[in-house]
Amino acid sequence: MADNSHLEPLVPSPPPSPKKAIAHGHTEVPNGSTDEDDDRREDLTDDEKALERRLRLKVDLRLCTIAGVLCSLNLLDSGVISSASVTSMITDLDLTGNRYSISIFIFTIASIAFQLPSTIAVRTFGPRIWFPIITFSFGLITMCTAFVTTWKQMIALRILLGMAMSGVYPGLTLLISSWYPRKEQQVRFAFLQSGQVIILATGSIVNFGLNKLNGRGGLKGWQYMFLVQGLIACMFGLLTRAWIIDFPENAHNSLYFLTPEEQKLAVSRIQRDRKDVEAEPFTWYAVLRHAGDAKVYAFAVLFFCLNLVSTSLSYFLPIILQNGMGFSADKAILLSAPPYYYAVIPVLLSSFIGDRYNTRGPIIAFNSLCLILGFCLLGFASDTTARYIGVYLATGAYISNWAALSAYQANNIAGQWKRAFTAATVTAFNGAGGIAGSYIVRQKEAPRYTTAVWISIGSHLVILGVVGLFTMGFWFANRRQRAGKVLLEAREGFRYTY
Repeated sequence: MADNSHLEPLVPSPPPSPKKAIAHGHTEVPNGSTDEDDDRREDLTDDEKALERRLRLKVDLRLCTIAGVLCSLNLLDSGVISSASVTSMITDLDLTGNRYSISIFIFTIASIAFQLPSTIAVRTFGPRIWFPIITFSFGLITMCTAFVTTWKQMIALRILLGMAMSGVYPGLTLLISSWYPRKEQQVRFAFLQSGQVIILATGSIVNFGLNKLNGRGGLKGWQYMFLVQGLIACMFGLLTRAWIIDFPENAHNSLYFLTPEEQKLAVSRIQRDRKDVEAEPFTWYAVLRHAGDAKVYAFAVLFFCLNLVSTSLSYFLPIILQNGMGFSADKAILLSAPPYYYAVIPVLLSSFIGDRYNTRGPIIAFNSLCLILGFCLLGFASDTTARYIGVYLATGAYISNWAALSAYQANNIAGQWKRAFTAATVTAFNGAGGIAGSYIVRQKEAPRYTTAVWISIGSHLVILGVVGLFTMGFWFANRRQRAGKVLLEAREGFRYTY
């Protein structure tokens, strides 16, 4: 553990205001940056550039890796229950009618209810305490799911599961956005998504193998799926205590992480970017007063629309492949994996472009158009190969937009408690989209699933419209800020990224 006992105050004095920078000959460039930022990078010595590169690498290796693992455990739940849905689980637990859909959305209801308190707990107790607790709890409950015998017991454990995992995604979104300047965030969210989908895709293959153990040791194949995933989650819950890092101002509490010099640099980078390193003392007013900002709910609508598609594909893809395209249960489980491996390519590529050019809206719009094309192929093509290609396009597009939308909202919100409130709110709406998504894939509409196709296309037309409105609104707001007529996000020099 680094010894930071003799650190000078970590939060540096505020940099010169944009007005002063202009008076000293600096000009401003669009979309949330100034020439002063570029001048500073050019003025860095080789040693300072090396220190910044080393800092980024350390944070990437310690934070993005474990964040990807923890989020993937949440996604693995959808992978396990969707793989199990084409085995004997449905009949064994009498999950007939809409009971399977209920088991999905009840998880989401519980998660929504506890997201804000759990996100606040991440900030209050610290990531090194809260994430290990909820991850180990998630694993233990998942292991217990392997031994349920009725659909009512399954639903009861799904409620507990949703409560346990409620803080993972919003908490990690808050933590990642706390460590990186806005221009570096989308690539880091892409790393997070890439880790998730690789593990999710591999989980489908593992589930195929576990299903082959059906009958061994008196357990069904689907029971092995829940048992193994739960054991893995418990193991990572224990590892998370040593692996995950604290917020920048508390980085010295992390095991074997930053030197005092590196920690000061980490804090100064965030303070220079948006001046919100340290949180004000917690009160419910400090959190809930941000409920009056309309753009928080506009971001939430974007996540709602996106998760309509995410849930319908991640939970029902094996069913679509089996009932909609005629594959056997084993092939449906196996063929669920390749689209997720493919998704790593577009999510990384689009995110590198987004960070390189400091742009978000055009990336989201392009991904949305790709998803619309994918669902057109899935819903309207007559050839099975073309429909499966549509699954690739849709999967790559929605996963790419996870990273893009996460960066979009994190780039345009400032203040620790406001970012905590926004992360919890958008994740709650995301969960609500999951509830809706769990009902749009209707078995009686196989093999075309017309309702799911049209709702997925419509949801992304809504995304295109909201992003267009954001772009115009942010452009006018930045213009007023540059003219000195408005203070954005209560932060001097802050401008929106679009």
